[in-house]
Amino acid sequence: MAEPPQKDQTNLTWSNVTLGLSFVVFDAAVSHMLSLGVGSSLMVAAFRCVVQLTLVATILERVFDTNNPLAVAGIALLLNVLGTFETVANKCKRRYRHMFVSVLAGMLFSTIPTSIIGVRFAMGVTPFWRPEQYIPIVGMLCGSTISNVAVSVSYVLKELDENRDKTETYLAFGASRLEACRPIAREALRLALTPTINQMSVLGIIAIPGMMTGALLGGASVQQAARLQMVIMFMISASSALASIITTLIALLVCVDGEHRIRPDRIDAREHAVWRARDRLASAVVTGVRAAGRAVVDCVRRNKTDGEEEERAPLLG
Repeated sequence: MAEPPQKDQTNLTWSNVTLGLSFVVFDAAVSHMLSLGVGSSLMVAAFRCVVQLTLVATILERVFDTNNPLAVAGIALLLNVLGTFETVANKCKRRYRHMFVSVLAGMLFSTIPTSIIGVRFAMGVTPFWRPEQYIPIVGMLCGSTISNVAVSVSYVLKELDENRDKTETYLAFGASRLEACRPIAREALRLALTPTINQMSVLGIIAIPGMMTGALLGGASVQQAARLQMVIMFMISASSALASIITTLIALLVCVDGEHRIRPDRIDAREHAVWRARDRLASAVVTGVRAAGRAVVDCVRRNKTDGEEEERAPLLG
């Protein structure tokens, strides 16, 4: 009887990662030669990718070994907090009061219930908090939700800050804030969910998704991999839509108050406070280094002048 084929276990080293990074370096070099201005962004993103994935792999190894539900819950909460910070601090150019709390609430109320119900019932995993199953699902939900929330909230804040004439006209003619802001909410959600809808539309025909590819590489049958990808895609779509709806409504309620007035004073177009603090700290460090350098130079000059005077003193005497 013929032996069953052995699965190919690929062992990747840092040399393989370096080879993969060379593709990004090539694109960055082309961008630099053509003065396109995206080379530095590509390299920074690649560096972040390496550092973040290395750190996550180290942490997840320990979590997988412990198989502790509290550790799994902590990782799920950490992923949502980091995703919220990425959305508020980096993805959105405008912010409103208490935006971090509202975006975090929107992500938690979308990713956590969707992941629990999906993993337990749709995927049939018992217990649902098995680290090797639950944590990757939460990570995928958070990654997709970040982009959708950033697009919807950014559009809402831009319309209420720069293009608020139409909304103010609706309010002036007696419309409530929900009635006046409904067109903004519809367009924000349409823009946010269009990539997810398009992605679902082309799966299996044009693109073979990553989770299905991973299942195939892991030895699963093609049918099982396809069904797993369907479930995960439906979870991603549901979580992204729910988070976008929650954060869009909260942004509208904050920026248009209970007296049906647009409050541009509640919209902040500056950089996030973290980056402003970083710039102030960097400026203070540079100023301190320059001052220390000038002090050293002055000290050297004084010592040199004193030495020359000491050498000339016998001659003058």
